[in-house]
Amino acid sequence: MFAPPAFLSLLIERVLGYPETALRAMGHPVMWMGWLISRLDRGLNRETDSSARRKFAGVLSLLAIGLASGLTGLAVQAFCAHIPFGALPLAFIASSLLAQNSLGAHVSRVADGLERDGLEAGRRAVAMIVGRDPDALDEAGVCRAAIESLAENFSDGVVAPAFWLLVAGLPGAAIYKAVNTADSMIGHRSPRYLAFGWAAARFDDLINLPASRLTAMLLVGAAALTPGADAAGAWRAVWRDAGKHRSPNAGWPEAAMAGALGLSLAGGRVYGGVQVDDAEMGAGGRREATTADIRRALKLYWFADALLISLWGAMALAVIWRGG
Repeated sequence: MFAPPAFLSLLIERVLGYPETALRAMGHPVMWMGWLISRLDRGLNRETDSSARRKFAGVLSLLAIGLASGLTGLAVQAFCAHIPFGALPLAFIASSLLAQNSLGAHVSRVADGLERDGLEAGRRAVAMIVGRDPDALDEAGVCRAAIESLAENFSDGVVAPAFWLLVAGLPGAAIYKAVNTADSMIGHRSPRYLAFGWAAARFDDLINLPASRLTAMLLVGAAALTPGADAAGAWRAVWRDAGKHRSPNAGWPEAAMAGALGLSLAGGRVYGGVQVDDAEMGAGGRREATTADIRRALKLYWFADALLISLWGAMALAVIWRGG
C-alpha cells in the first residue's frame, strides 16, 4: 500500500490545489489525457463502421489510454523511488489527480451566482459542473444539480483517485483518472458514442464501485459531525435508495447527501433535450433546494474530506510505524 504518498497528496492538494502557474506553463494531466482521447475518437470512431467494429475500436482506445497513463505513472514513481525524499515529489505529482479544492470552488460559485446575480448566473455556473440542460432548471433545480454534482464528484474526483493511489500507487491513480476522463468524454448513450464509448463507461462503473461505497460512508460519518445534518437519515437513504439509481455508483453518495440534508435529489432530469427519469435519492425529502442547502452540503463535504484525509493519515502512520 502507498499510504504515505497518498496521504501527502491529499494534504498538498487540499492546501495548495493545482497551482495556476503550473496550469499556464504545462496544462494539467486531465488535459493531456483528454487530448489523447480526442485523437483516438477522431481517428477510430468512424460513423461508417458497424456497431461491433466501433465497440472494438473503443476497447482498443481504452487500452491505449490506460496503458499510456499507467506507464507514465510507473516511470515517474520509479524515478521518485531512486531520489532522496522521493515520496514528496511523488505526492506533489499525484496531487494533480485529486480535485478537493476545485470541486468545492465550482459548487460554491453556483450559490454565489444565484445569490448575487440571480437564476441566469446560477445556470451558467452549474453548467460548468453538470451535463444536464441548464435552461431547463429553475432555481431549486440549479441548487439540486449543484448538490448532486458535489456528492458524485466527491466520489469520482477525490475518493476514487485517492483510493487507487493508496492501493496501486501513481500508476493505479493515473489509470483511474484516464478511464474516468474517457467516460466523461465518450461514455455517453448518444448515437456517436453508444458503441465506441461502451468499454469506457462499463470499466468506469467497475473501478468506481469501492470508492462510491466508501464515499457514502464518509458522508454518513461526516453528517454525525456536521451541525444540522442527519446521520441516521443519511444511512436510511443509502440503505433504501442507493441501489435504485440508474448508475451503479452515483446513487450511493447522492443518497447519503440527500438523507443527511433532508432533501430529495436525482429524479427526473433533462440531458440534451431528452427527459431522463430516475429514482429519487432521499425519497420523501424536500425538493425545493436553496442556496442555503448548497452551503450546508459544502460544509458536509469538507467534514467528509477531513475524515478521508484522517483515515489515509492513520494508515500512513501505521506504515511508517512498521518501518514501511
